[in-house]
Amino acid sequence: MERNAPTTSPDVLPEVSGLLNGVPRQRDPMPAPPRKRARRPWQLLPTPTGTPFTFTYAAVLAGTSLIMEYADPAVVHTLVQGSSTDVAHLVTAPVFVLLASALWVAGGLLSPYAVAFLLVLTALERRIGGARTALVFLAGHVLATLATEVPIGFAVLAGHLPDSSLRRLDYGISFGVAAAIGALAGLLSPWLRWPLLGLFGWVLVDDLIAFLDPMSNWGHLIALGIGIGMWPIVRRAPL
Repeated sequence: MERNAPTTSPDVLPEVSGLLNGVPRQRDPMPAPPRKRARRPWQLLPTPTGTPFTFTYAAVLAGTSLIMEYADPAVVHTLVQGSSTDVAHLVTAPVFVLLASALWVAGGLLSPYAVAFLLVLTALERRIGGARTALVFLAGHVLATLATEVPIGFAVLAGHLPDSSLRRLDYGISFGVAAAIGALAGLLSPWLRWPLLGLFGWVLVDDLIAFLDPMSNWGHLIALGIGIGMWPIVRRAPL
């Protein structure tokens, strides 16, 4: 006996085409986080567009360093002496000498602080911008200078130091650079921050123990502390 094949009819099977619309779509995979681009060697140095403050300041320092190298020594001495932030000049023209003293590099462009200026201020400006970098540098330069020179003035008035202490050669960028190092450390990861502070702090303490220039050595330590104290400012998101 021959079996009858089952018949199919649109009226027998349910409509399934509409059910496909109810199947949840598969979510797109999570996009991979963007890979950080490696820092290229030339980005460690200032550029006119990337770090305009550091670049312009470095150009000025290069110019004054060439003057110190090739100009007549008597002219150079007059210029540097007139820019010195000793007590006598701070009393008569404080704003001028505080700014002018930061236009010279003690030791020339190949000195450790000149090299640190390029690397540290470039790194700091790329992270926090030119305005706050200038603030950090000026705070270290001005406050550390006053913290070391004002006590000399009071010591002379009290008779503990001779009047000749009121005039001395005190110029350069080292206080500002020390403050920038302290500020930059606050933006680094802990495994870079503490070795940097420990190494630089040890160098400053070693110089202080040597007692070759105690006022400048104390000024460097004070400037480093000023930079560390500015961590809340440098860590603040840009406006």
